[in-house]
Amino acid sequence: MASRSRRSTAPITKMAATAADTADPAFLSGLAPAKINLALHVIGRRPDGYHLIDTLVAFADFGDRISVAPSERLSLSVTGPQAHGTPTDERNLVLKAAKALADAAGLVDAGAHIALDKHLPSASGIGGGSSDAATALRLLASHWRVDADLAEIAQSLGADGPMCLRGAPLRAEGIGERLSPIPTLPDVHIVLANPGRTVETAAVFKACRATGNARLPIPSWEGLGSFVRYLQSTRNDLADAAMALDPGIAPLLALLQGEKACLFANMSGSGATCFGLFADVAEANDCAHRLKESGVATWAAAGALATA
Repeated sequence: MASRSRRSTAPITKMAATAADTADPAFLSGLAPAKINLALHVIGRRPDGYHLIDTLVAFADFGDRISVAPSERLSLSVTGPQAHGTPTDERNLVLKAAKALADAAGLVDAGAHIALDKHLPSASGIGGGSSDAATALRLLASHWRVDADLAEIAQSLGADGPMCLRGAPLRAEGIGERLSPIPTLPDVHIVLANPGRTVETAAVFKACRATGNARLPIPSWEGLGSFVRYLQSTRNDLADAAMALDPGIAPLLALLQGEKACLFANMSGSGATCFGLFADVAEANDCAHRLKESGVATWAAAGALATA
C-alpha cells in the first residue's frame, strides 16, 4: 500500500464512547479550520483554461468540526449555525472524500457516521468544504485503520484539498498542488467577515482579467511589522472580479480597512469573505462584533492564525 501522507496540525481528539460502542472504543473528532488566502497572485493560464496561481495560505484556530462514530453504513449529518443549505448526500465533499478513501483502501461496505458541525459559511473563499473533507480523511484513516495516499485523494477533490490536508501555513503554486513551507508566522489575530452571498469560484476565475502577473515576493519576515509590510507588497488578483459579481464585498472590505486597529485587510480566495489582521485579541473581537452590528456582514468571527 502507499505510505501514509503527512498529517495536518489540526488536532484529532477522542471522545468517550457509550456502552453500546463495542466495535470501536472511541469516537474521533477534529477541527476543520478556516483557510485564508493572505495573498493570491494569478500568474498565468494553462492551455486547458486553468489559472496558474501563487498564493500564501494560513489557517485560523476556528472553523467547522468533524466527528466520526462507528456505524454499519456510511452516512453524514450536518448541524450548526451554518448548516442550512449544506447537502448531506454525495454533493458534499466530506462524503466524496470518505468514499474515495474507502475505494483507495479496498474497503467493502465501509461504515461510519460522520457528523459535521458547520460554523463557516459555504462557498465563501475560506476553504470550508475542502477543510471539512481533509479533516474527514484524517479521521476516517484512523477510524478504519488504513494506510492510503491522503494527499492524492485530497487533490482529486479540488485545488484546495492538498492545502487543507497540510493544515499549516504554506505557499501554493500551479493550480494549488505545488506546496512549499514558509517562515513561521508571527502571533496575530484575524477577523473573517462575509456579506452573506455566495460567489461561485468558477465564475470569479472566468471573470478575472488579471493574468500573467508577477509571482509573490519571496516569503520573508521577522516579527509582526515585517510580516504586515510583506503583505502590503502583495495582492489578491481575484478581488476585482469578485467585487464586480458581488457589490457587497467592496463596502465590507472598506469597513475592515477603515478599522483603526486593523493592520492589513483583503479578500480571501475567490470571496466573498474578507479578513483583517489585528495585534490585539480584544480589538479583533470588537471589530467582528461591529461588523455584524453594521449589517454589512451577515457572518463574522475572530480568532488567531496558526503560526506553523
